[in-house]
Amino acid sequence: MQTNAINTPRINNSSAFSVESRNGRPDFDLAAALQKVSPQQQAKAQKTATDFEAMFLNSMFSQMTSGLKGEGPFGDTPGTGVWRSMLTEQYSKNFANAGGVGVARDVYRTLIIQQAKTTLRTA
Repeated sequence: MQTNAINTPRINNSSAFSVESRNGRPDFDLAAALQKVSPQQQAKAQKTATDFEAMFLNSMFSQMTSGLKGEGPFGDTPGTGVWRSMLTEQYSKNFANAGGVGVARDVYRTLIIQQAKTTLRTA
């Protein structure tokens, strides 16, 4: 017997860039700005915000692991620093793409609102 057979509406929470992201309430400023910005510009702002968060997380992870001395497969060799920097870069990209810590959402909101203001001035 399947328990998932009940037809219930599903809310798409997969995107960290939703309009209802300000303290659980609708963000009317962002909703209005999204109507003035093209989908291509929205996608570009979303990628820029995610890349920014990945860069921020990379900096945080690098600081977090800078004092570690390893006994693992690389030990304490010059290759450890290179390997660790590549590892923290991949960690940061994966964290940012999985939703991150919220930096990208705020950066995206700011980018979209600024883009909407720019669109109004040029129109």
